[in-house]
Amino acid sequence: DNHSWDVHTGLSARMKNQSAPMLDAGLSTLIADLDERGLLEETLVVAVGEFGRSPQRGVSHSEEYGLAVRVLCEGAWGFAATPRLEPRAVKAVVAQAIAQARKNAMLRPGPIELAPAPAAVGSWVSPHEVDPFTVPIKDKAEYLINAANATLKVPGVKHVDAFSFAVREEKLLLTSDGTRTLQVFFRVNPGFSATAVDGRRGRFASRAHEVEPMLAGWEHCQAADFVGAGPKIGEDAVRKLHAASVEPGEQTVILAPSNLWLTIHESIGHPTELDRALGYEANFAGTSFMRAEDTGKLRVGSERVHLVADRTQPGGLATTAWDDEGVAAQRWDIIKDGVLVGWQTTREQAGWIHEPASRGCSYADGYGSVAFQRMPNVSLQPGAEGYTTEDLINATDRGILITGRGSWSIDHQRYNFQFGGQYFWEIRNGRLTRPLRDVAYQANTVDFWRSCDMIGGVDAYRLGGSFSDGKGEPGQSNAVSHGCPPARFRVNVLNTGGDR
Repeated sequence: DNHSWDVHTGLSARMKNQSAPMLDAGLSTLIADLDERGLLEETLVVAVGEFGRSPQRGVSHSEEYGLAVRVLCEGAWGFAATPRLEPRAVKAVVAQAIAQARKNAMLRPGPIELAPAPAAVGSWVSPHEVDPFTVPIKDKAEYLINAANATLKVPGVKHVDAFSFAVREEKLLLTSDGTRTLQVFFRVNPGFSATAVDGRRGRFASRAHEVEPMLAGWEHCQAADFVGAGPKIGEDAVRKLHAASVEPGEQTVILAPSNLWLTIHESIGHPTELDRALGYEANFAGTSFMRAEDTGKLRVGSERVHLVADRTQPGGLATTAWDDEGVAAQRWDIIKDGVLVGWQTTREQAGWIHEPASRGCSYADGYGSVAFQRMPNVSLQPGAEGYTTEDLINATDRGILITGRGSWSIDHQRYNFQFGGQYFWEIRNGRLTRPLRDVAYQANTVDFWRSCDMIGGVDAYRLGGSFSDGKGEPGQSNAVSHGCPPARFRVNVLNTGGDR
């Protein structure tokens, strides 16, 4: 038989046009190379305050490694995986994948065709200064506890949560196209929040530090300076608790990068996943109002709106050297001059829209998961005018500045949505006047982006993101970043408090 093997989170000998027994020569190398590869995760949590009688501290540590084989046989995919790396188990996995592909071939509407990709050979380690797994747990815990204790000194603050989450992922890939790559990724996700309580009115308010997860090492957690920032976070929580409730209605809003990144993720990132647009994917909030035939035609935003997909962005959680099909990382336009121009694709999907090559968006979240299309870093590009946040505020007569991430919802076509935030400032006559509470904004994707009339410059650009973007069935989780400067929009502001 003419088989094509694609091994994820693992290594094998090149096997193009070879049958399963020819695996023997590569098995010993495979097992030796995989012995130290895998996925390592660590979570450290500290909770201190009146909600618990004593400080709550917890550490979780997990590690996994294994091998997976994906085969394209008789025009259909087959997949199998194992945590056992002895020769007999590996040979069994290959046989299982081939058998599955043959069964799938009986049901396929047509043969799967892969866009060509040059063979990739090399290694890459994500930039970092301090491997988070070399920092003693005691030092990490002290960092979080000291921040919590400093914040609890603020009058009115009754509870503090602090955590750090770190991942080291090592991925070795070999394909029958001649690709052989080894990549090591370090991702960190620190977090910190304070809760203020008004016992007399039975009300509370929380304020989170706006540090974002990053493709980086422990140095990113240290740079957040939780100890130094803690008292300010606590004071913000108290001010938020006693802030005036927002007046609902149509208003101008300035969205800080710490808020806007999530709106980009939900309203642009997900609907430009090609499988959602074509109806092949609907898990985790649906398909897409955008269609392949809209390419080059649909005006999504104003002419100043330019969003790019970029798997090379420094610090981006979805940044890589090669995707899980060996396609080199790249940067391309998604929305250009406000018009839909690009999609997120894999080698299989490129031909669906008559493109000659994949955009390099294949990813599996572990050796036991099938690689499929996942979101790259998708970011709003800075404006040429070089505006600062202060410039946007000064140019706004009446509006609201919204920072940080809050609750949100979006429909199953990624069209109608509403988003909250962490902190809200009223703007009057070009200046910040007072904090507000109970704020959310509502719009649809097209009206929202078409209303964008000011975008900050490169110096105001910041990177946000999520460690846990869900997709697929069985579900998989992808880490992804979204960069942007502050930007100004016209939306419908909602009052979420109900007790104005």
